[in-house]
Amino acid sequence: MRAMRTIKKTNPGKVSAKDDAAKPRRAASKTTAKLHPRGSSAKPPADGRGDVAKPRRSASKAPAKPNSRDAAVQTSAVKPRRVGTKLTRLLSLNVAPARPAAQVNMAKPRHAGTETPSLTQWLLYCRSGFEQDCAQEALRQARQHKPVIAEQPEIINDSGYAVVALNEQALSFRELIFARQLIRLHHSIAALPDRDRLTPILNAITALPGDFGTLWLEVPDTNDGKALSAFVRRFQPLLETALREQGRLLDDVKLPRLHIFFPDKASVLIGSSDPYNSSPALMGITRHSIPAEAPSRSTLKLAEAIETFMDKSEQTRLLRTGMTAVDLGAAPGGWTWQMVSRGIRVTAVDNGPMKGVLAKHPLVEHLRQDGFKFAPRKVVDWLICDMVEKPAKVAELIGAWFVAGWCRNAIFNLKLPMKQRVTALDAALGGIRARLEEEGISYKLQAKQLYHDREEITVFLSKTKNR
Repeated sequence: MRAMRTIKKTNPGKVSAKDDAAKPRRAASKTTAKLHPRGSSAKPPADGRGDVAKPRRSASKAPAKPNSRDAAVQTSAVKPRRVGTKLTRLLSLNVAPARPAAQVNMAKPRHAGTETPSLTQWLLYCRSGFEQDCAQEALRQARQHKPVIAEQPEIINDSGYAVVALNEQALSFRELIFARQLIRLHHSIAALPDRDRLTPILNAITALPGDFGTLWLEVPDTNDGKALSAFVRRFQPLLETALREQGRLLDDVKLPRLHIFFPDKASVLIGSSDPYNSSPALMGITRHSIPAEAPSRSTLKLAEAIETFMDKSEQTRLLRTGMTAVDLGAAPGGWTWQMVSRGIRVTAVDNGPMKGVLAKHPLVEHLRQDGFKFAPRKVVDWLICDMVEKPAKVAELIGAWFVAGWCRNAIFNLKLPMKQRVTALDAALGGIRARLEEEGISYKLQAKQLYHDREEITVFLSKTKNR
């Protein structure tokens, strides 16, 4: 009570900074004692930074209101300035606050006095469980252009996507095997408000340069992502209407696409894709429905492969009625059905039975033989193969067919091991390339992990004009 009466009689606001620092009054000293506990000087240090506060002696005394100078000293002492943030924290979806795209791309300089390089973040969609492989492959491709790689964001396993940071290197979607989509990441918002998700997203898009040809709202291809589909359907027209009113959405297929990717309802990644260096399908997924006459769901793999690796003109030229094909490991006939439905005559090689309409189809010759030992009587237009075997063994078989001149085109699957997938894939595809180049065979090779693939990738190989 005595201390409270002293405070009422004293008006700290009328005490000059000079007097307060040089010779504080008795009443003011009690006030200053709250800022400068016993054992420390009541005077501020010469550099003006202030003292580091010690624990108060008693919490029972009412604190006095300090003057403005004392308040500044106290604030400076208790709250030191932040001096930096690690890139991994800067890019973390869990903790990163909303920030302009220019700030997202900033990284902590490695040495004082050096200029920080401009970083570019790339958002890659992939099959759940293949995030590490997707990122590893992208970084390997980037190193071919420029060896130095930036510090990388954390990869979230089983999330269905990965983010990589590059030092201005470009990525080629056509050459990426595990990536379903390639998006340049401009902005991330870690905590969207529950009541108004639209405003912060619009504000982030406003900061982006240029206009967009189309708007895609997307979610991961996971069980959690599928649970967001209803939310995305409701949110799409709200955002699309706002962008059209701003004149940012122009329905031009030549302009970049705007991607709004929701890992969950509380966060969002905003980016754009080049229509000439990305997948033309929403979420990077080319969907097909299984035909009623097809004997198995594996038919969807070949249907997707044809759409992925060949444009319409190539399909017309390379898949004509009257052509011939060999299907190694054909049973029960899912891949054979795709060829037969296009009027192509198929030799189906498998010890197992063909099912459904293919059991007695006039365009199908079923041979109960081992696919690794079969040799055709004459050259065929197509070799298709979906056998369950080690990737190196299948790759060796495909290379032998092309070197022997038994086929002109091939689509085949390589089953991947549980570990070291990229390494096993490199060895298999590298073996095919080395053998064809050794024989002087000119070829076109593309590989992709398709939506309907599981622990495998699909490869398209076509012989072109010889050297």
